[in-house]
Amino acid sequence: MASTTPRKQWLMIAAVVAIGLAVAGLILSGSPGQSGEEGHGHDESHEDASAHADPEHHGDASAEEHEEADEHADKEHHETVEPTKGEHGGKLFTEGDYALEVTIFEEGVEPQFRLYTYLDGKLLNPADSTVQVTLSRLGQPAQIINFSKENDYLRGDAAVVEPHSFQVSISAKHSGKSYSFGYEQVEARVTMTDAQLEQGGVTLATAGPAKIASTLQILGEVRYNGDRTVQVTPQLAGRVDSVAVSAGDTVRKGQVLAKISSQALAELRGELLAAQQRSALARTTYAREKQLWEEKISAEQDFLQAQVAMQEAAIAVQRVQQQIASLGGAPAKGQNLTEFEIRAPIDGVITSKSISVGEVLKEDSAVFTLSDLSTVWVDSTVAAKDLGVIAEGQNVVVSSSAFAATAKGSISYVSALVGAQTRSATARIVLANPDRLWRPGLPVTVEVVAEENDVPVAVAVEAIQTVRDWQVVFGRFDNQLEARPLELGKSDGRFVEVISGLKVGDRYALKNSFLIKAELGKAGASHDH
Repeated sequence: MASTTPRKQWLMIAAVVAIGLAVAGLILSGSPGQSGEEGHGHDESHEDASAHADPEHHGDASAEEHEEADEHADKEHHETVEPTKGEHGGKLFTEGDYALEVTIFEEGVEPQFRLYTYLDGKLLNPADSTVQVTLSRLGQPAQIINFSKENDYLRGDAAVVEPHSFQVSISAKHSGKSYSFGYEQVEARVTMTDAQLEQGGVTLATAGPAKIASTLQILGEVRYNGDRTVQVTPQLAGRVDSVAVSAGDTVRKGQVLAKISSQALAELRGELLAAQQRSALARTTYAREKQLWEEKISAEQDFLQAQVAMQEAAIAVQRVQQQIASLGGAPAKGQNLTEFEIRAPIDGVITSKSISVGEVLKEDSAVFTLSDLSTVWVDSTVAAKDLGVIAEGQNVVVSSSAFAATAKGSISYVSALVGAQTRSATARIVLANPDRLWRPGLPVTVEVVAEENDVPVAVAVEAIQTVRDWQVVFGRFDNQLEARPLELGKSDGRFVEVISGLKVGDRYALKNSFLIKAELGKAGASHDH
């Protein structure tokens, strides 16, 4: 009996262990489904266990236990889970046997959400699911996107504008069950504190209304003022005796430029001297005849003839004097009847000189070009398509192509004809030139102020940077700076109109914004879908 007692004890212990293992197996087979190997949702074993559970055991379960199980399942259905990669290259979210793949499609179309739904790993009819996506971006109101069936996917009803940097909340319904997913996607964004911005010299500005002047830029060239430029000719043939000035000299009106010896002038002066002598004799004769007539010594007819002769002699003198004066000559000095002085007709600068001592000149030889450079012309070529915005009186800004200088003026003339070869017209600006900075022949750019417009949103031109193929400014949101692609409109060189991409009151990086672009490059701005 002593030997059998230990044996019975061992048999009883083995039986208890076996019963325990059997109970444990039953408990595990009837427990709620476990998450899959990636931790998404419920395992299919939950449904199998419910279908094969002992009816009697099922019937004995209390109402409280069922309620707790339902609350647990509902909680799991609304959890946000991390996505994996789906078969269409998108983000795949799974809860239980239901799965949703999120893609952003942008080949040949504006970027759009395309969603694929699955049940037990098999593609579902898209119409069987109702999905809504909410996008939350920095500094912008939430964007709600609804979906409709297209082919084998659900297509969003709104474009997903760049950058694709946002928080995404997904609400889906299928077969009476609700599912919630979410994820965050960051693109073209860097974090910089105020101290870092200050250290880099980055300043901030606020987008808002502005007055923008629409301008047209045309090319031009500085020319002599044709109304204040003259060609100096001697008007008398002769030999050059002396030249008093050189090209580039500034002269005053009436100043002697050169002296020549002219035989033609000598003849005129000789004729003048003879006419003056005859006039003096005629006056003497007239005085004597008048006295004799008054004394009743001579006839009145002799007195009248002397009066006529005196008047004719005076007219002859006046005629020769006017001939000499019209040629720019002066009465003879001493016995030299041939000397002729060429004088400056206006104040100005000798811009051209074609005269040398000893040279024999013709009366129409252009010996000097004299121009008043206190004003100059700027002639600009205007294409036919731009003639509608060009008019006399418009204000312009002229800037040099060779050095840093600008000047303001106005259009004084627009040609009435368009060139047959160039298909363009000429616009002329009279430009003040007191310092002689604007030299004839200098190429310039003419900026015409066509009109001024008030725009609701504008940013400084210097804030614009290029990221990928976008024109952007970097919006400031707390400690984060994000590239905001802009659709731009009118610009006056200082400010540019923002059609879309920024709203009134948004802050953006102004000076030294290129430093933020450099930081973005270091961070590696991805384009993740």
